[in-house]
Amino acid sequence: MSTSSITEKDDFSAIPPPSSSSQTSSSSSAYFSALTPLHSVYNRFSQWRASLGLPNPGTVENLQKEVKNTHLTNFFFDGARADITKGLSMSPAFQTTHSFTLGSQAASPSYNFGSVFATQNIFMQGGVDHDGNVNARLNQGWSTNNVTKVQAQFSHRDGHNMVQLEHDYQGLDYSANVKAINPSPTDLTGIYIGNYLQSLTKNLALGLETLYQRPTPDMEEISTSYLLKYASTKRDWIATAQVQPAGILQATYWQKLSEKVEVAADLQVIAAPTRRDAIATLGAKYDLRMATFRAQVDSSGKVSALLEQRFAPTLSFLVSGEIDHVKNSAKVGVGVMIELSSLSPEDMDAQGLPPQP
Repeated sequence: MSTSSITEKDDFSAIPPPSSSSQTSSSSSAYFSALTPLHSVYNRFSQWRASLGLPNPGTVENLQKEVKNTHLTNFFFDGARADITKGLSMSPAFQTTHSFTLGSQAASPSYNFGSVFATQNIFMQGGVDHDGNVNARLNQGWSTNNVTKVQAQFSHRDGHNMVQLEHDYQGLDYSANVKAINPSPTDLTGIYIGNYLQSLTKNLALGLETLYQRPTPDMEEISTSYLLKYASTKRDWIATAQVQPAGILQATYWQKLSEKVEVAADLQVIAAPTRRDAIATLGAKYDLRMATFRAQVDSSGKVSALLEQRFAPTLSFLVSGEIDHVKNSAKVGVGVMIELSSLSPEDMDAQGLPPQP
């Protein structure tokens, strides 16, 4: 045997076998190579979708935001009411509120202490009333598009305790939301809601909301509602519709007539086999220099109004009234809102805040 052949044999045996890391790298490359066409198709679809310039339709929760802000259903009160708010800090924002109600026909006298703490990504709100009922709310913003929300209510009365977990995502031209109310990880009981709203054009958005209820392990129910939102190009009028199971329809219309005047209409129709009913509500809101006036009338014979007069940036006086022509009854409410600050005049002037009266 020649010396050269021995050398060649030794050199061949000295070559190491393929390592496991190189095998893993080659398998990963093959895996990503198989996904490359799908990734390319997704990128092209995303680019085409972005080129359409479709706006974000907003959330399903705020589908009727403009109508609710114009009508005084969420603002009306009767009896006497006082809210005293004191700002303790501006950055981060921290304030406390003392709320008193007295003489209401719908609720007993009550006192509530609340506080709010907010930063750029976190919002926390809590309150406790004179009966010891506690409510809390936490919003955590992970990014400009992702927000996780937690709400809780605790009471000594049975059936009044509640925990709600929620996550909200805002896409370029869509919004999605999932929430769970009193979820139980052991038997999966609770209420689960998911909704999705998609812009199809610059004016039209369609969506759906699915509700899954599981009060007990052997009982469950699922239902789906369909949503529609149509807005003008200038966003000076918005029309919405929501079709719920069992023949329930709700349609709204809101229009901004001028910088100070807004009008809104709401129609609710129930066409269930055991019940047929409908109610229409018309409302208007007038924003004056130092006052806001809301008026509302519905088909059930109720006429109501609310005036908020601001005597100063930190002092407001409220008067509300409602007449029910069918029941021949009336309600009247008066209230005051006072905002205080622990900041010095120099600090308020540095932050551009109005001085205290």
